[in-house]
Amino acid sequence: MTHGALGLAPAGSGPAPADAAWVTIDSPLPIEALREFCRDVERLYRINSCLEIASWRPTADGTFHAAWRNTSNQQDAALDLQIVSESDDAFEVRYSQGLKRSTRFALAPAAAASRLTITDDYSGVPEEERARRVAEVDRSLEAWGWTLHAYLRRERRWGRNAVYRWYMRRIWLPMKPGARRITTLLVLVTVAEFLIVLFVGLIWWVEHR
Repeated sequence: MTHGALGLAPAGSGPAPADAAWVTIDSPLPIEALREFCRDVERLYRINSCLEIASWRPTADGTFHAAWRNTSNQQDAALDLQIVSESDDAFEVRYSQGLKRSTRFALAPAAAASRLTITDDYSGVPEEERARRVAEVDRSLEAWGWTLHAYLRRERRWGRNAVYRWYMRRIWLPMKPGARRITTLLVLVTVAEFLIVLFVGLIWWVEHR
């Protein structure tokens, strides 16, 4: 089952391994550009609209320490992440603790340009323990797919613009998801007010011409 052109499969369905949830995103970027985009793992996680990332710092080559709040399950986490490369088109982020063992990113060419599949793996935890810790299940995967798809579309359209790149890197990504929504609303209100003033001014000019 997919959701229109997004090519987004709901978490927990489709050809995922046992004890895993997955989502597939059709990307407008060529496969080479998607490879480059996915090299910035911190950006991938910050795009997730359910993660409020308090800190993200490298600790060694290919490892990071991160702290965040996941609003999809109201869980706080402070953990180490290890990036394990499988090939040019696949890598895995392994977690030092928590119910979720790893998240795998797999890239592939597609008719739309390219495709990215994100798989959360919960295997290796006994069934009884999983039942006790069900509140820790990350429910943000589908929301992550939608926000990542929207980001990739903007990247395809505006990614070469230096002002856009500066704003997304320095302003938008460091914001909490809630702050992003408020900022977007303020921008829309400001634009609407400007258009209203412009319209009123145009009417005054026509009447007094």
